[in-house]
Amino acid sequence: MDQRDALRDRRILVVEDNYLVAQVLTEILEYVGAVVLGPVGDLDEALALAKDGGLKIDCAVLDVDLHGRPSYPIADALTERGFHFVFTTGYDASGLDKKYRDYPRCSKPFEERTILAALAQCVRGECPAHEPQ
Repeated sequence: MDQRDALRDRRILVVEDNYLVAQVLTEILEYVGAVVLGPVGDLDEALALAKDGGLKIDCAVLDVDLHGRPSYPIADALTERGFHFVFTTGYDASGLDKKYRDYPRCSKPFEERTILAALAQCVRGECPAHEPQ
């Protein structure tokens, strides 16, 4: 199964505060047939979506830093609901809170194939386990 097949019709929450990055990511995901939820650039709005029990999410892309606030509460909410995600960040792993260093991460600027491969792994259940703490 290739990335297009893995992501086709999958509902992917995009949490990104940079408008241009969010637009490019949305275009990439829509091109491969994914259904984009968002993009959302506000921590509180994204957290509400992550906690919304009626919202089906297959996977998420989380910018680590949302206007100076870490997206870790969103990661926690998604993990509690059993949803997988990929962090995007300009930081290396040492710049992340220790609790989140083993989660899938794509460094910015990311290449299209890199983010698609990471998301495809997550929707196939091949990314590191996201176990509730």
